[in-house]
Amino acid sequence: MSVRRSPYRQSRLAALTALMLLGAAPVAAQTADQVTETQLAQIAAENRESHRDDANDPLEPINRGVFWFNELLDVVIIRPVAEIYRTVLPDPVRTGVRNVLRNVRAPLDLTNQVLQGDLDGAGDVLARFAINTTVGLGGLIDVAAQNGIPYEYESFEQTLAVWGVPEGPYLVLPVIGASSLRDGPALFLEAWADPVTRYAANNEEDWFTYTRVGLTIADTRAEYIEVIDDLRANSFDYYAAFRSLYRQRRDGWIRDGAPDPEQFPDIPEFD
Repeated sequence: MSVRRSPYRQSRLAALTALMLLGAAPVAAQTADQVTETQLAQIAAENRESHRDDANDPLEPINRGVFWFNELLDVVIIRPVAEIYRTVLPDPVRTGVRNVLRNVRAPLDLTNQVLQGDLDGAGDVLARFAINTTVGLGGLIDVAAQNGIPYEYESFEQTLAVWGVPEGPYLVLPVIGASSLRDGPALFLEAWADPVTRYAANNEEDWFTYTRVGLTIADTRAEYIEVIDDLRANSFDYYAAFRSLYRQRRDGWIRDGAPDPEQFPDIPEFD
């Protein structure tokens, strides 16, 4: 039985879908952010080994199919748009766009810091928003970072991990990309709860959400064109390499940049 939706409800649904894509942009960033050639070589070497027991990827055949669909979408649409974006806008302008997008995300970052019990981090979010919105001309200039308060991305996926919710099996979602049984629903819930998008939808200002989504995807993809190209070219198994890189970056966010205790155990001190 089909359900007929009102234009208003369709608009809300479209806004929610757009924000889900917005939430996926940081996922693309987390798979590429701060990646060096050495790390790429190491990941490629790791994936020359047999399929590891800790892959936790029981749906791998399906995931690989979705992964290559996403790759086709990237090659045909997303990467060309990112190249145009980078060609048309000089680096200082793209930096300003990125700063504004981060400033708009402040309510989500703040909420997740509080839910994680990181009150110092929550204070940093408030300070950044106040400084950059005023002195930084609406977030265009990251004055806070210039004064020792760098941006720290926080998501509900990280919050669930801090609460001890298991990751669950690895998943590749259409368009959105790398995720897991824990992270996928968290992304949907955060998309629904984002106060900025809800405000825009309630006031029939969905153009703001679409613009925000488009700029986020274009800016993120443009920033990592070379890194992803290198990963494609140098990986023995590109799918497995991407999966490994996604987890490394996400786990680094969960630990707030602290070393992985399993890889870097505490070294005893000797008096």
